[in-house]
Amino acid sequence: MNVADESVKADIRAAVDVMRRGGVILYPTDTIWGLGCDARNGNAVKRVYEIKRRTDSKALITLVDSLPMLDATVEDVPEVAEQLIEAAVEPVTIIYDRGRNVAPELLADDGSLGVRLTREPFSAALCRAFRGPVVSTSANISGEPAPLDFASIPDEIKAAVDYVCLSRRDEAPAAKASSIIKISAGGLFKIIRK
Repeated sequence: MNVADESVKADIRAAVDVMRRGGVILYPTDTIWGLGCDARNGNAVKRVYEIKRRTDSKALITLVDSLPMLDATVEDVPEVAEQLIEAAVEPVTIIYDRGRNVAPELLADDGSLGVRLTREPFSAALCRAFRGPVVSTSANISGEPAPLDFASIPDEIKAAVDYVCLSRRDEAPAAKASSIIKISAGGLFKIIRK
């Protein structure tokens, strides 16, 4: 996919416009298709929970496109986390001790926040154009299997969002969701999902 392509640029502009107005989008990520919104807008985050029929005790993750955006989204990025991000060949979501500059509804009860630095062209360009973190959660009803491609996303989800991205709809199914690792102060880490 070429993010310089005019149709892709228009798709990203439309998605950014919807998120700036507090809307929810359906978009391709570095793993599977996701529901997204402005990670700083509590009302938009609540809508994502409503669409998924998910309790807000299960925190959502956030995508960023760069280390500076990551630094602005969490209080402390341990050196081991930066090394892991640099070395990772597949998408990895890291749970940090303290999130910041995001809607309180995104944080777990202990204040932690899951963030993934995406290198996939579309989702990275989306974060860059939006100039902020974007919520990313699987496009499914909570408890049901995560759809691995656009065709598998339930019509109910597609109808509930404010914008459905046009890019990458015809691609083959994704292999899987990201790995999840919790990294605490002092560099202690725990693998949550491989």
